[in-house]
Amino acid sequence: MSHAPVTVVGIGADGWPGLAPASREALCRADVLIGGPRQLELLPEECAGERVPWPSPLRPAVPGLLAEHAGRRVCVLASGDPMFFGIGRTLVDVLGDTARLRVLPHPSSVSYACARLGWPLDDTEVLSLVGRPLAALSAALHHGRRLLLLSSGADTPAEVAGLLDARGFGPSRMTVLEQLGGERERHVEGTAAGWERPPGDALNVIAVQCLRAPGAPRLPLTPGLPDEAFEHDGQLTKRHVRAVTLAALAPAPGELLWDVGGGSGSIGIEWMRAHRSCRAVTVERDAVRAGRITRNAEALGVPALRVVTGAAPAALAGLPVPDAVFIGGGLTATGLLAACWDALPEGGRLVANTVTLESEALLTEWYRRHGGELTRLAVARAVPVGGFTGWRQAMPVTQWAAVKTATGADGAAPVRP
Repeated sequence: MSHAPVTVVGIGADGWPGLAPASREALCRADVLIGGPRQLELLPEECAGERVPWPSPLRPAVPGLLAEHAGRRVCVLASGDPMFFGIGRTLVDVLGDTARLRVLPHPSSVSYACARLGWPLDDTEVLSLVGRPLAALSAALHHGRRLLLLSSGADTPAEVAGLLDARGFGPSRMTVLEQLGGERERHVEGTAAGWERPPGDALNVIAVQCLRAPGAPRLPLTPGLPDEAFEHDGQLTKRHVRAVTLAALAPAPGELLWDVGGGSGSIGIEWMRAHRSCRAVTVERDAVRAGRITRNAEALGVPALRVVTGAAPAALAGLPVPDAVFIGGGLTATGLLAACWDALPEGGRLVANTVTLESEALLTEWYRRHGGELTRLAVARAVPVGGFTGWRQAMPVTQWAAVKTATGADGAAPVRP
């Protein structure tokens, strides 16, 4: 492939008149113009380069298209700011060298929307629904927050309104901003619960002022969602123990968790809710519970949770290398603990919980061999006792947490018998 730079020009709904002189010059000088049909139609005849519409699917076609036109002046059209949920990221990945990419941005639809609404951009959360599951929106719903949603089409506003209403945010105010910056710009307002607007223009951004309905559950950002937030059959890491477990697992952006013995999926789900780039694979041998995990992940805004139905350790084969592993069940299965420990890279974390003496003995032995922390967690709840109140003790949970190092765990030498 030629090392000639590729120029990326951002263009808005205002088309050619809205472009800066440098962008116009680049388009007029280009031998090849690549973009979506709508974007290419915005260019005047004086842009005489060969016009090449993007094929579908787009990303796999990028390397071949650039190779086909190697040595020619290539200009790629993008909506708004190419580096904001745009083609710019894909081109950086493909070219592998920012020196081979020249980006001429245009104001993004988000910048236009914030300007129209009077919303500070730095205090507004932006989510893209283009090629992404709508259910991911659920994790961003918090009372009083402002969201800007990049729409995937004319039907998206109604779909968003339906999800908001189903998740207890029916009172939320919605504004659909169409053709931002263009002559046909239009704003449509309403409430999610009563949204009956017909589909409008496919080029739209949805602004949401989140308002929770009275009595709707409040789902915090901190670990330890209410147990009632999960559909379960009793196989659930309870709220207080779950909060301690997530603290021990210590999720960070971009990291991958194996949740082994998923039950209801609560650990993997809360791991992914910690940051939108966190990833998780949950392994559950029971097909009914695996289906339940999928439903919980959808309802709580992390539909990308990967569910593997099968018994560990056999079901772990072929999974990507984890940054952390949680074992919530099946500890005494032959080879399970060893398989999970061996899968971790240096610096990876393993956390295992148990309530049985047999599994506790196993964790104690691993603690002696590898160090880490061995903790007993006991939770009691106040309950009525006749006309009075007393404590009801839950089964204590033994937890082993360790960081894999060359010397043992947590940088300390292993404890020897």
